[in-house]
Amino acid sequence: MLNVYFGDMPEAIYNTNVYFNNTYKDSWITRDLSKDMIRAVDKSEVIDENTIHSPVFGNMSPKKLSGGVKTLMLIAYDGTKVFNASACGDNCAEWILKIADIKQEKHQKLVINLRHLMDFGKGEFNIKILNTGKVVKNMGELVYEAGEFV
Repeated sequence: MLNVYFGDMPEAIYNTNVYFNNTYKDSWITRDLSKDMIRAVDKSEVIDENTIHSPVFGNMSPKKLSGGVKTLMLIAYDGTKVFNASACGDNCAEWILKIADIKQEKHQKLVINLRHLMDFGKGEFNIKILNTGKVVKNMGELVYEAGEFV
């Protein structure tokens, strides 16, 4: 289950771009999950741990990935911090839910911070709003529950 805290959360890493550039591990880039996220979100292909091929920028360093992909990788691979996922666009929402499912299978808890209302789509999901303790199952419930915090 995804756990979300809406609004100001002092312990959350807000500038995920800078944090990623200074802490990521090369091995993260070549993991299947990363390749899939990079392909889906940035429309780019992983060549090796140091090279991503972008149709816009050509070959580039992982440090040039979008803030959304960087944040997704931090959420997936750095379990020591809470990350502000507001750097992610709505195109990252499905990946956040997938990462939450992967972590739940491993009996790990995923907590993210959001300072905006992310669109998690028309389907069913399980998101616990940490501000209230309520579990919501669709966007209507999420909007209702999170509205006062964003």
